[in-house]
Parts: sequence; C-alpha cells; structure tokens
Amino acid sequence: MSDESEPTVPNPATAEPTAVQPAVPASPGPQGPPTPPQTPPSTLTPPSPGAGNLPLRTPGSDAAYRQTNGGRSTTQRSFGRPEPQQQAFRPVYPGQAWPTAQPQYRPSYVPPPPADWHQQQARSYTSEPPRVNRLVTIAALVALVIGVVAGAGAATAVVALDGRNAPIATQPDPPVGTGADPKIRTGSVSAVAATLLPSVVQLKVEGSDNSGATGSGFVIDNVGHILTNNHVVEGAAKGGSIQVVTNDNKTATARLVGRSPAYDLAVVQVTGITAPSVQFGRSESAIVGQDVVAIGSPLGLAGTVTSGIISAKNRPVTTGDDPTQASSYISALQTDAAINPGNSGGPLVDMNARVIGVNSAIATVPGAGEGQSGSIGLGFAIPIDQARRTAQQLIATGQASYPVIGASVDMTFEGGGRVSAVSPSSPAARAGLRVGDVITAINNQTVDSAEVLIVAIRTHQPGEAVRLAYERGGRSRTVTLTLGQQIG
Repeated sequence: MSDESEPTVPNPATAEPTAVQPAVPASPGPQGPPTPPQTPPSTLTPPSPGAGNLPLRTPGSDAAYRQTNGGRSTTQRSFGRPEPQQQAFRPVYPGQAWPTAQPQYRPSYVPPPPADWHQQQARSYTSEPPRVNRLVTIAALVALVIGVVAGAGAATAVVALDGRNAPIATQPDPPVGTGADPKIRTGSVSAVAATLLPSVVQLKVEGSDNSGATGSGFVIDNVGHILTNNHVVEGAAKGGSIQVVTNDNKTATARLVGRSPAYDLAVVQVTGITAPSVQFGRSESAIVGQDVVAIGSPLGLAGTVTSGIISAKNRPVTTGDDPTQASSYISALQTDAAINPGNSGGPLVDMNARVIGVNSAIATVPGAGEGQSGSIGLGFAIPIDQARRTAQQLIATGQASYPVIGASVDMTFEGGGRVSAVSPSSPAARAGLRVGDVITAINNQTVDSAEVLIVAIRTHQPGEAVRLAYERGGRSRTVTLTLGQQIG
C-alpha cells in the first residue's frame, strides 16, 4: 500500500469492530520544526476482551452537538443573555424550613425564628421601637387619664412631645374679619345688626278706649325724636300713652309730636334717651336685588333681625284693612326680608347700616283669617327720601303736607284714573280737566288704576309741575299743571 492511497473504510454493516491505534507523538528534531506524527501501518488485530460493548457512533451523526439538559444551554439563555446563577439556600437559624421555591429576588427582611427559639437569639431578630414613639404613646395615655378624671367641667391641656421632650405651641385660630368681635365681618348682617340695634326701639301704645298696639321705631336725631308709622300710634292720638323700650331694656314715656295719615308716618319724642341716632341712606339709589336688613319687634319680639333683598321699587301700596276707606298710599320698596305685625315703623337698612326705608305693610294670602297673617316674603317699606321730608315737617310744625291735583278719581275704575269730581280753583280745574276724563300717564309713567295715580302724585312735592296724559271722547290729550298741597 502506497502513502498516497486512502485508508479503506469498512462497511459498518458487515465489518467487524477494529481497534484504533493511537498516533505516535511527534518528537522534535535536532533542527527545525517538529515533524508530523507518523501513522503506523494499518494492521488488523483481534479485539481485546470486553471491547465492542459500546456501539460505535454512526458516521455523520450530530449527537455530540446536542443538548442533554432539556434543550437549553447552561451558560446562555435566549438572545444570548447569560443565565443568572441561583444561589443555594442557606438557613439563617437552625431548623428553618427549606423553601419550596426560591424567589426571584432576595428580600432584606429576615423572618423571626419560632416562638420556642432561644430568647437571646430571638432578640437579635427583633428591633426596639424608637424612643420618640414611646414618649408620644405615654403622653397620649396620660392625657386620656386626665380627661376622664377631669370630666366636662374642667379644661385639660395636652402636650405632645418630640424627641427633645419640648412642648409644641398651639396654633391660634385664623382671624375672621376686623373689629372688636372677630366674628363680625364688615358689610355682613351681623355688622349691620350690631350698628343698628342700639338705635331701634319698641313702642307699646295704649289708647283711651283701652285699645293697644305694638310696633317699632328708630331714633333719628340727638334730641330723642323717633320715627315710626302712623297706624302704630294713632290709638294714642286722642288720649292714651306711648311707652318706648330701648335695646338695653330701658323704658321711657314718649309724647306724640305729629303724624301724617297720608304717608302713614309719625314722630314721637322721649327725653333722656341714650340710644344713638341712625344714618340715612338714599332710597332713590336703591337697586332691585341689593341686600337689605329689617329690624323691629315682630309679635312683640324686640330686637329681631331679618335679611333679604329689594324685590321691587315704586310698588303702589294702599295700607289699611279696607282699600276703599284707606288714606295711606305708598310708592313702596318691596322686600322679601321677613316683616310681620310688630315690625311696622322699624328700619329697612342697606349693608352699610344706612336706613333706606320704613317698614310699613305686608301682603297676605287672600282669604286668610285673623291670626293667620304673617310674612309670605312680600313686605313693603316707605322710601326714606319721602319719610325724611315728612319727618322734618312733623318736627317743625306737627303737621305734614302732601301734593294734590284737586280732583277726585273713581276707585273702582280699571284702565286709568277716571276723574269723578273737580274742585273749583284747583290745579285740575285750571288745567281744564273735566269729569269723565281718564288720566293714563303722569310724567310718562303709565297709570292703569286710581291707586297708581294717587301714589304717583304723592311721590312729588307740592309746587312741582307734572305732565298728565289723558283721554276724552276717544282722543288723547296732554296737559301740564302745578301740584297743590293738602295737610294730612
């Protein structure tokens, strides 16, 4: 066999196993690189005893490259990431149970040993609570004991302790508003009440016929003049007495200075009174929707304060039980502040504690019997602009005047003020008005009833010129006349 020939490969199916002789290692020569190992001549020798128990691998097999641990590499995971080596479980104390599965993370918390473990070993796993928590707990327990012993009749101070055992200062409550009383806020109902209550009085009237009435009033100057309603004091006009009770429950006897049934206003006076006078506002400047406060003695309850808004202005109101006999006509401020019997004569004030009206009347539900009348949110006050002028007249002369046109109107006619009579030499006669004329407007203010015409006229003063629109025989006409005056 020559050196160039290939070795003969026996047929694995028929050839007997052969022993492979190991190659002789190359020995370094005296010079140059080592020579390659010499392969001994192939010889067939019988197998040694015991050889051939393991079958030879099939040529071309990939068994050497296959994984033997379930198909996963022991050094790499998918995508070439190294697999972390899980640490072996090591018990932290003797007898600790072997975990069924190792967690993916090792928490720093060490579970305490069983209860029967040695106490000295157990303390090494249990930390002592901070000292500050113990002090706070002791302080809370002491405060609880003191609170139970002291009861409801004593005040208990509780001190919280920090790590330095220093007391913590109590934070004061935030202030509310300004003034002597921090609970009173400027522009609030309480502030208005605090300002006006000392100026509001209760009136107790006894007539010569043993009739009685209770109402309200308020001081308007520094000499003891009090403004109220005529219907409150009219029982004492022909004899009787008027008692004034101040806010500090002092009583004094008052005298009647003057009264005006046309405007339902009256002035009485007491001497030696210490109540302060009110400040006047302007009812003309009042607007619908603004906040107001009513003060008085409803049903004899002195010093009652209610609040609401201005619901309407220039509301024609006729006071009295019988509209056909009533002589008081008011172009009133309407309010939803609660006004009840006994509030009459008390002030209606704005949120700056300035009087803008005199509470005088309330609306009642039609058909309501006596004893069932009360506030239904429809109260009426005489505008202070008119009341102030009338009060000045009453103080000066004991009487008050009101404007007239010198004509009578039909109180049952609807659709305007129909003239039923004209006084000779009156402003109406000089303007050419006749019986049967229907007045439909005064100074461009629509007139749809006799009450509206009278109220509109009384909002002016005697001597003023007004423009009347009226109808005669189906034709519209206008005339300007100067208002006269009448005492009442």
